[in-house]
Amino acid sequence: MSASAAKVSKKELNSNHDGADETSEKEQQEAIEHIDEVQNEIDRLNEQASEEILKVEQKYNKLRQPFFQKRSELIAKIPNFWVTTFVNHPQVSALLGEEDEEALHYLSRVEVTEFEDIKSGYRIDFYFDENPYFENKLLSKEFHLNESGDPSSKSTEIKWKSGKDLTKRSSQTQNKAGRKRQHEEPESFFTWFTDHADAGADELGEVIKDDIWPNPLQYYLVPDMDDEEGEDEDEDEEGLEDIDEEGDEDGEDDEEDDGEDGEDDEGEDD
Repeated sequence: MSASAAKVSKKELNSNHDGADETSEKEQQEAIEHIDEVQNEIDRLNEQASEEILKVEQKYNKLRQPFFQKRSELIAKIPNFWVTTFVNHPQVSALLGEEDEEALHYLSRVEVTEFEDIKSGYRIDFYFDENPYFENKLLSKEFHLNESGDPSSKSTEIKWKSGKDLTKRSSQTQNKAGRKRQHEEPESFFTWFTDHADAGADELGEVIKDDIWPNPLQYYLVPDMDDEEGEDEDEDEEGLEDIDEEGDEDGEDDEEDDGEDGEDDEGEDD
């Protein structure tokens, strides 16, 4: 093949390759446009699904209310139900000092109310009996979306009795197991009512609404670890006593055997 023929063939190959690239790019662009159209349809269905799910949530939220009311009436018959539930919950108990627990012994009822459209927010109500810490019979914290759509919160101002403001007490507290915690800043469970810094990420509010409120009984019935440890120690002591008794019995048997062997030897010598 001549050099000129070779050059022509090479040019044709490059031309064909460039054409294939152009076709490939065009097909890719068309595919991207089609994917975008399909994705828009998926997004539309997702929005529709969210609306339908919200309607279902609203329906069943109303249906649950009589059962929540009945449950509250039954809980009222159990002394210290709510303080026990909070102490047994791992995340909530981490916020409780000794005096917080004492104050929560006067907590008689808890209620969580989701707003009608659910997405706009909820309120948590804490009902207290007469107590030596504050004048309020009801403490509430409410989470909602403000006019700009940003999450915000507001709560009841606690009317502390003289010298009883737990949010200003020493930060050194003692938990249920007797282990001491030290915080850099004074902190109490009740500081939650004055903390509105990040309403969109209020962990305690979410825990109470989504974890405790649907089924508080599961945390009330959690066994006390101190009692379990005490039972284990008692079982260990009983086990050691049994071993000691068995050892004493074995020792007595050995002495009896030695005595019998001695009598037999004397008989043989005679």
